[in-house]
Amino acid sequence: MDKRKVILVTDGDMAAKEAVEKATANIGGRCISSSAGNPTSLSGKEIEERILEAKHDPVVVMVDDRGAKGKGPGERAMEYLLDCRKLDVLGIVAVSSNGKDCNGLKIDYSVTKTGEIVKHAVDKFGDNTYSGKICGDTLSILRSRREMFIVGIGDPGKMDYQDDVSKGAPITTKALRIILEHDGSMQKHS
Repeated sequence: MDKRKVILVTDGDMAAKEAVEKATANIGGRCISSSAGNPTSLSGKEIEERILEAKHDPVVVMVDDRGAKGKGPGERAMEYLLDCRKLDVLGIVAVSSNGKDCNGLKIDYSVTKTGEIVKHAVDKFGDNTYSGKICGDTLSILRSRREMFIVGIGDPGKMDYQDDVSKGAPITTKALRIILEHDGSMQKHS
């Protein structure tokens, strides 16, 4: 059986849920809306079951720690999904949170609130930080997963409405497309 192609998004509040649902529709994917929550309420196993039931790939899932110290529910779910043999996690959309005690996570690209693709991290407002590392409360377990392809974005609800659903959630959509292009699942767009 082929592995299911999955993209993880490290935010699950209401603004993120709406943006992720719209962006997933824009790329022709399937969003596991029940994975949303602040924090994530489903276990990794429960999310896996929903992924395996999805009609087609790519499947987009939200994981959120709600700022919990240490390994919160979002990170536990993400860790389970990353280790699941039935899933092929194509990449992570890392949502910046401007954490105070942030060690930072190295990213491959970010999408600024104006839609520019940069090699630096962005802050929660979607502004380029000119740093190679993003801060986020559901990201710490990824430091040991150097093979993961990571695209940073600002908080969907905090980017001056630039990622608003009424505009088609263009920032989240672009981040998902970058991951699909990296995987070879989608033709490159300018």
